[in-house]
Amino acid sequence: MNAIIREAVRALVLDPERRVLLVRFVNPENGEEFWTTPGGGIDPGESLDHAIRRELREETGLDHPEIGPVIWTRREVFPWAGRTLDQREQVVLVRTQTFEPRPSLGAARLAAEDVHEVRWWTVTELEGSDAVFYPTRLAHFMRQLLETGPPEEPIDVGT
Repeated sequence: MNAIIREAVRALVLDPERRVLLVRFVNPENGEEFWTTPGGGIDPGESLDHAIRRELREETGLDHPEIGPVIWTRREVFPWAGRTLDQREQVVLVRTQTFEPRPSLGAARLAAEDVHEVRWWTVTELEGSDAVFYPTRLAHFMRQLLETGPPEEPIDVGT
């Protein structure tokens, strides 16, 4: 089966307590549960900025975020809803005040998009968790970002 190329954008949302906001997905293809940064596909004709603002509003309820630079890139090929996606992600840094995630889509629509939970994580919690994270070395790259700041150029964080 040929993979469908999908351009995507994700947000590494950090609060003043140095926590990251992650979304728990359940893959409808195989039931795999994993946590990743909020975001998703860029619609045809949509800018990266518009896409990440839309995704943040839908998945977390964060409205009018201050969008920072692209800090990471990532590519992964995976099965999803009867298709194989070749997803090319750009991850932007978003700093915000702490807030209670309230996705604008509502629980039923989020579940239909396979989103099942949104919560804040510390690096220590990431390092001590048995959960699956994408990128797989999320804790490592988070610690690096917190210790040295955003990179001059985006870093490829792998799968």
